[in-house]
Amino acid sequence: MAFGKKNQKEVVKEDLRIWECTSEDCNAWMRDNFKSEETPKCPICKSDMSTTMKELEVVDNHSGGWNKIE
Repeated sequence: MAFGKKNQKEVVKEDLRIWECTSEDCNAWMRDNFKSEETPKCPICKSDMSTTMKELEVVDNHSGGWNKIE
């Protein structure tokens, strides 16, 4: 019998589109499915952001925002 060992769900990762801050002094980024506008500004320093890809754990956005898939 193993105490404390939980059945853990497998972590699903995939390449996802993200937005990165273009400022050299800021390292903020956000997932594309969590942005609030078409071309977001950095929420930390208000600089422009650019898109790139990053391997991340899959997280669904259930906020019901403008980019909700129906």
